[in-house]
Amino acid sequence: MSIFSRFKRQQVEAESTQVDIFNKETEGLSQGQIVLRRFLRHRGAIISLLTLTGILIFVFSALNFQIGPLKYHGWWKYSYTEQPELRTQGCPQFLSGCPTLSLNPFSKAFGLGDHPFGQDDIGRDYFALVMRGAQRSILVMFIIGAVAGFIGTVIGALSGFYRGKLDAVLMRFTDFVITIPTIIIGSVIGFHFGNLGATFLALYLGLFTWTGLSRLVRGEFLSLREREFVDAARVAGASDRRIIFKHILPNAVGVIIVSVTLIMSGAILLETGLSYLGFGVVAPDVSLGLLISQYQDSFTTRPWLFWYPGIFIIVIALCVNFIGDGLRDAFDPRQRRRISRKERATARQISRAEKSA
Repeated sequence: MSIFSRFKRQQVEAESTQVDIFNKETEGLSQGQIVLRRFLRHRGAIISLLTLTGILIFVFSALNFQIGPLKYHGWWKYSYTEQPELRTQGCPQFLSGCPTLSLNPFSKAFGLGDHPFGQDDIGRDYFALVMRGAQRSILVMFIIGAVAGFIGTVIGALSGFYRGKLDAVLMRFTDFVITIPTIIIGSVIGFHFGNLGATFLALYLGLFTWTGLSRLVRGEFLSLREREFVDAARVAGASDRRIIFKHILPNAVGVIIVSVTLIMSGAILLETGLSYLGFGVVAPDVSLGLLISQYQDSFTTRPWLFWYPGIFIIVIALCVNFIGDGLRDAFDPRQRRRISRKERATARQISRAEKSA
């Protein structure tokens, strides 16, 4: 037997073993349970999900906020508008407002201190500013994801299901929106509507970030509308609305969820870039991009004013990307996890026992 034939035989045996293990593990489980099990096995996605959840709880519980008649008092003692006395004690020469955060357990100053992230030029607590900026940036991220996900799903579903003239009109409109650079659209929107607040800015940006999702959903609908279960639903007298929402859309939800997570990770970077250029969230409100823009000249003298917003941006974007990667693997039926030698040996024993029986 040649080396190539031996390799092909081992490869076929490995794939067969992998399929056997997968069938044994998923026997009796629904599609939702199978997806959940796959997602829970993606270590990067689970760690990112826990990290992002911790960041959300930490950021939104730090400062006071009010939703209608409901008021919540945060655990941090300063607000992002207060101006305590500018601190100079313990700072290098000719500098003020340096961070009091100390991670050395053997130091007397171990802990957060009065101003863990330092203070800005006028004495505002930078920890409160970063928390407020993270709240605004995360809010923009989720709103853009929701708006773009809804519009992209609706346009892609209608275009892929009905085809014909409606498909031509919707796709030509999508092509027109795609040809306009996102940063230019965002700059125009931010210039005219940035002063209305982060919520309105996110709503307007969401109206122009759905194009990629609509194309993916259209492709899924074009494929799924030709399947046997759709023909069976038509024969049974189901309406178009029922076929779309009850039969086709649940089978395309994997593509939608993964695409929305990628839109969200791109949204926080888009908001950061616009705020950095001065077209995003404007004062007196703050965002992470606006903080970096305001204190970019302090990078060499007081780098902590640049570090902390940048760290939050990178961590949030990476977490959302890893979560999207885990969801993609979970919803993709072609993805197979690696199996260990012990599992491969167990599968072989089971196969031999079944053959002998």
